[in-house]
Formats: sequence, C-alpha cells, structure tokens
Amino acid sequence: MRLDLDRRDFLIGAGGVLSTSAIGAAPRGKEVLLLCYFTGKDEGREGLRLATSADGYTFTALRNGAGYLTPTVGENRLMRDPSITLGPDGVYHMVWTTDWFGDVIGHATSRDLLNWSPQQAIPVMRAFAGTRNTWAPECVYDPVKRQFVIFWSSSVAGQFGATNQTNFDGLDHRPYCTTTRDFRSFTPTRLWFDPGFNAIDFTLLRLEDGAVRVIFKDETNGARVERNLRTASAASPLGPFGPASAAFTESMTEGPTAIRLGDRYIVYYDIYEQHRFGARTTRDFVTWDDVSARVQFPPDARHGTVLRVPEALAAKLA
Repeated sequence: MRLDLDRRDFLIGAGGVLSTSAIGAAPRGKEVLLLCYFTGKDEGREGLRLATSADGYTFTALRNGAGYLTPTVGENRLMRDPSITLGPDGVYHMVWTTDWFGDVIGHATSRDLLNWSPQQAIPVMRAFAGTRNTWAPECVYDPVKRQFVIFWSSSVAGQFGATNQTNFDGLDHRPYCTTTRDFRSFTPTRLWFDPGFNAIDFTLLRLEDGAVRVIFKDETNGARVERNLRTASAASPLGPFGPASAAFTESMTEGPTAIRLGDRYIVYYDIYEQHRFGARTTRDFVTWDDVSARVQFPPDARHGTVLRVPEALAAKLA
C-alpha cells in the first residue's frame, strides 16, 4: 500500500535557505559551496543555519549565524540534520530530523531559498510497529528513474537486535527508504540495505564516472566500539550496494557530507566529542589524506551538508 498524504499532514512555517544535491540536477554558472547545518547549542530548535565557502576549506556563517527557517513540525519541533536537493523543475527540497524519537521526518520546498512552503511531516516509519527513531534523512533526485529517493536510519524493536527500551538504550539502526515524484504519494517504506551492523548518517555522492558512493557512520558501540565512517559502492541511489569498506576516520566521528573538490573528493564530518569538524580527501576511496587542520566551520555547527549553489543565489542569502 502506498502512503498518501492529505492536508492534515501539513503544518505551516516560514523562513529560508539553500542548494543542490550531488545526485540531482546541478545549477549552471559560477558557483560557491554552501553549508546547511544546525547547532548543538539549541539542538536544532532555532532551525536552519547557512554558511558559504570560496575554497571548500573555510566556511563563514551567513547573517552572523542567525536561523533561516524555524521548525514547526514534529513533537519536539527540531530541525536537525538538514539535507537539501534540487528537483528537475528548479524547486529545492529540504528534509530533516524532527525529533529524537518518533516515526516522522520534516519536508519543505522553496524556489528562491528564502520563501518556503508550509512544512510537511511525513510519517515514513508509521507502518513499522516498534519504531524508536527516524534519524538524519537525506533526499536525492534520481534522473534515471525520475523520482526522489529519501533515506534515513531507524531502530525498530525486534529487528537486527534492537529492543524496545527507553532513551538511547537498545538502539540498533539500519537504513530505510521510500521514493516519491510529488511528495504527496510515497512508495511503501522498505529496508534500503543492510551493511551488517548498526549504522546511521548516510549520504550519497555521484562520482565523475557516474557511479554512486554511499558514506555512513558505523554506530557499533558495545563490547567493540567503532563509531567511525565507512563507504560502500552503489549502482544507483537504490542499489545494489557493495560491502562496507574499512573505516577511514577515527572513532567518535559522524554526520558525513561529501563533494568533489578539484581533482579529489572531500568528506567533511563531525568530530562531535571535540566540537569541531574534520575532513579527508581521496581519489579512489581507498587511500585517504587527513586535511582536518585546514577546515574551519562556524562555531557550534553540527551535521552540515555541503552543496554547490549559484554565486548569485548565495549573495541573496547573505
């Protein structure tokens, strides 16, 4: 059965923001890098933040770090882990985490990244009894299938060792997905793929040769602690997916976002216990160079997503 939403699933909010996905269509003309992020200081309650970079290493907050869009959906009305993609019709779509626990994600659209549609709460995990959480959604446009692919991580009691405990106890995540062409009707939510371990914070990167790379956090934390970043190959945004690589970051890293920079790919990530960002570059996703000492992100930034946008658009957001 498909998930179809009516007007009761929409709540009103206003504000502004941002950019394009590595999977979807790309804007033309001179571009800059735009970072969309939330801050740990308010846990996302004050909404979306934006920053720009001319070189891919130093990101400067716009409007002195003021919020661009205040969350209005979800039980706790948070706007964590924002992800933006550009549709083929020139409309930007943003999805985000609305609550620490629950079965919905947030969604809103904009043509100018300053004026936004009413915010939408999408109950992507409502059909899964025992769902504990719905974290870090991302949305990409697949031009081959002409549809949006939305994916996120959830822990469902009774699945993959997850239990129905309280707070953060008993969580064991896997990525789930749905597809849509209009954000009104959605295909039934299903398991996206199983990397074989507790995993969160998935992002996709389209490579120069047309292949897709998925980058994510190994959330293993028990007798063995990983909590580092890994990658896997993918034939398309819906797979099939290859096996997980060895970890390419230290432990206690999460929230990756990636983009091509010059002749290399750069992966930015949140070193959350140290309250700073790191970055590594690669050409082949086997050999990595640590360039963390070169990157500068806005204070209190968390889980940023870096995107390319037209320079003129970024100027209007400043």
